[in-house]
Amino acid sequence: MDWPFEALFGIMKSVCFFRPYALHNFMVRNVDPLDFDRKCDGSLPLEELLKPDPVLRKLLEDIDRTKVRVWGLTNAYYTHASRVLRILGVDDLVEDVVYCDYSNPEFHCKPEPEFYYNALKAAGISDPSKCYFVDDSLSNVKAARVLGWGNCIHFCERGLLHVEGGKPKYIGSDIKEQPDEDGIGVIAKIDQLRGVWPEIFRQ
Repeated sequence: MDWPFEALFGIMKSVCFFRPYALHNFMVRNVDPLDFDRKCDGSLPLEELLKPDPVLRKLLEDIDRTKVRVWGLTNAYYTHASRVLRILGVDDLVEDVVYCDYSNPEFHCKPEPEFYYNALKAAGISDPSKCYFVDDSLSNVKAARVLGWGNCIHFCERGLLHVEGGKPKYIGSDIKEQPDEDGIGVIAKIDQLRGVWPEIFRQ
C-alpha cells in the first residue's frame, strides 16, 4: 500500500533512572547491559506506577490507519517497552517498537542519528519528511527535526516536579508555548495532537 502519510510516534517514556549512555559507559567496564536492565527497568513495580490510559488509547484508536502507521520509539529495551504498552492498555494499537537493543554492543539510542536511521529502515520509510514524531525529550525531537523528520512535537508535561542537577524544577517552566525557531511545537497533554495534526485523525 502507498501510504500518503507515515507516522512514527515516540509514545513511551523511560521510567528508569538511567540513560542508555550510562549503559555504554558500563559496557566499557564489562558490565552486562542486559543484566543491568533486568535489575533496573525489569525490577520496577510498573503495575503500581502506571495504569491504563484511556485518553491515550482513544487518541490512538482515532488515528486514521489508512493514512498513518503507528510505531513506538523508545530508549528502553524491548521487554520494558512491551510491558509499558501492555500496562497502558495500548499494546494492540502500536504496530511495532524501535528500541535500544542492549544485546548488541553497538546499540544506538535517541538522540543519536543512527537510532532514527534504524527506525526508518525498520518501518520501511524512505522519506522522513512524511514522519510524525512526538517525544517528551526536546533533544530527541530536535535530533529528528535536524534529520528531516517533517512533523515534530515536544510533549512537555508542564507543572510536574522533577530533580535536575540536584535541584527541584517544574517541567516546562523554561519552554515557550509557540513553536521555536526550528518549527518544533509544544504540547502539554497528549490529546492536543488532535488539534496539531488533524489530518491524521478520522473525522
